[in-house]
Amino acid sequence: MSGLVDLRSDTVTRPTPGMRAAIAAAEVGDDVYGEDPTVCALEEEVAAHFGREAAVFVPSGLMATQVLLRVLTRPGTELVCESDAHVVAYEVGAAAINAQVQTRTLDGDRGRLDADRVRAALRPASFPYTEVAAISVEETTNRGGGAVHGLDRLRALRALADERGVALHGDGARLFNALVATGEPAGEVGATFTAFSVCLSKGLGAPVGSLAVGDAAAIEEARLWRRRFGGAMRQAGILAAAGRYALANHIERLAEDHANARAIAHRVADACPGSVEPATVTTNIVYVDTSPRSAAEVVDELRVEGVLVGAMGPNLLRLVTHLDVDAAGCRRAADLVVAACRG
Repeated sequence: MSGLVDLRSDTVTRPTPGMRAAIAAAEVGDDVYGEDPTVCALEEEVAAHFGREAAVFVPSGLMATQVLLRVLTRPGTELVCESDAHVVAYEVGAAAINAQVQTRTLDGDRGRLDADRVRAALRPASFPYTEVAAISVEETTNRGGGAVHGLDRLRALRALADERGVALHGDGARLFNALVATGEPAGEVGATFTAFSVCLSKGLGAPVGSLAVGDAAAIEEARLWRRRFGGAMRQAGILAAAGRYALANHIERLAEDHANARAIAHRVADACPGSVEPATVTTNIVYVDTSPRSAAEVVDELRVEGVLVGAMGPNLLRLVTHLDVDAAGCRRAADLVVAACRG
């Protein structure tokens, strides 16, 4: 058996040698006092990359979402999102506890929201209906197989949000993947959101960290909520240095992950028709239908062969490509998935 091929998620990446060197050399200070120069530089770079006024570094993507929901909504209001969005599927009820909002979930197109469908679902803006405070968009979509909304959809959603006087929140866990896939300008995409998050510890390969991004006033309030949620850090420049290295070195290489994902999809689709539709694989996530075989059984068989994938349903596998698995590893994984699905 050759080396381990771990395609469970792009969160499993480890720092590269260059990133470790950047971490070791990081200049640090006390970030609670605003004195960590590496954290400050990271925040400024991310804000500038998206053409926004400010950003704040937080430990996790979940925290970035939660502090922004506290800023963009009020307790007792409603958040509109797609039914499989991360904010409702994978955050263990955090929005209900922290932001104290209820969610209105809509079935989208591979996890993507459509402005016309959202408009039709919005409650009337009058008593006694629950007040809508924000619309939340996940870019790219996790359960939707890495699908990208893109500028046209985002602009239409922003126009609707402005029409209703509500916020447009962006869960940008894989926003960099979307930008590389479409080639759309980061500044134009970033301008569509009232405020949004970006993650450093997925495709960009940093060990930890996300940023909340938006206008200066919103981010100043987000910084307050970061502290209230226990996310204020001290010499966090060690972590921020990894993020700065990732921004400088790991964005464009995301195209390699996308190419590897498409290669997996084509290999599996050619051998097992109907198991995956390659045309839907636009970024780094591949879903494979294992029917009639159990996904859990296939996961166990692949693990024995040194390939790790995730079971996302009774007959559904998820494979996520990233910088720690090269093209050869992806080909090996695809061949083993084909063998397992054939039984």
